[in-house]
Amino acid sequence: MAVQSPTFSEAQASKNVLNGHFFVWREFVWGAVAGAFGEGMMHPVDTIKTRIQSQAILNGVQNQKNILQMVRSVWQLDGFRGFYRGVTPGITGSLATGATYFGVIESTKKWIEDSHPSLRGHWAHFIAGAVGDTLGSFVYVPCEVIKQRMQIQGTITSWSSVAMKDGIAMKPSTQMYGYYTGMFHAGSSIWKTQGLKGIYAGYLSTLARDVPFAGLMVMFYEALKDVTEYGKQRWIPSPNWHVNNTFEGLVLGGLAGGLSAYLTTPLDVVKTRLQVQGSTLRYTGWLDAICNIWATEGVKGMFRGSIPRITWYIPASALTFMAVEFLRDHFNERVPNDNLRDVARLSVDKKKSLQEVA
Repeated sequence: MAVQSPTFSEAQASKNVLNGHFFVWREFVWGAVAGAFGEGMMHPVDTIKTRIQSQAILNGVQNQKNILQMVRSVWQLDGFRGFYRGVTPGITGSLATGATYFGVIESTKKWIEDSHPSLRGHWAHFIAGAVGDTLGSFVYVPCEVIKQRMQIQGTITSWSSVAMKDGIAMKPSTQMYGYYTGMFHAGSSIWKTQGLKGIYAGYLSTLARDVPFAGLMVMFYEALKDVTEYGKQRWIPSPNWHVNNTFEGLVLGGLAGGLSAYLTTPLDVVKTRLQVQGSTLRYTGWLDAICNIWATEGVKGMFRGSIPRITWYIPASALTFMAVEFLRDHFNERVPNDNLRDVARLSVDKKKSLQEVA
């Protein structure tokens, strides 16, 4: 019985299929790099946002600073270093989230569209983004808890002067928690005093914020890409005119991130306050936090920190999507669909020939 060895074209096509699978795995790497890049660049703005949203716990409802007052306060108490408190856990969490977000999006949305044709288009993008972010949350949430507690502490002198009673800054009483000197010290301290519940404080509220945010952002991004492509075909008929994917990712990513960030600001306020309150519970849970904030601060309280949140997410999302598009263009070996069809056809022909020889 003679068996024909695979030809060069078959071997090349098979190699292209393997590259196609590897291309999806590369998305995890590009997403991790891009997520960490965006977080590192925009961390000072996130610090201001976190402090603004936490003021009701630290200083009471009546004495809350605006953006410029908060920037001035951080600079006077802690200098330049104060804006970068918690940057290490922030970048660590963004590595995990970026990797799962972009990696899962590329594989999940293809699977959704193939297995559930009714969910093609924007619904597939929304679900893929939500699934990717949910998987990343197992690493992201502990990093977020540590990051935010380090962000609100400032210097050891300023933190030691904050005395708490019922979650509100008062005269001599007990502090919310001890001062953290670094990421690992913070993590071990939270674990010793509050256990797993402390490490994953606000987990459900984080999912309640991030699942719709992640879904909305990728859905808006893909929708904006569709609109852009339609506009190019209608108003720019010249085939020689081309928009760089990196620049497109910068602009469209910023718009998608900013819009998604504003719509999910109330969920972010709830999450932040649950995570920074420590063991002195002012809010017993997600629903209690919403009702309490609404009753005492109204709509303004629910959208507190929306401007710095948008200010953070527009450039952070722009830089993240720009980095992903840049890495895709410069490092990925794209696989033509024709190669995939050729491999499928070759494998069928090969099976037939083997059967005929047998």
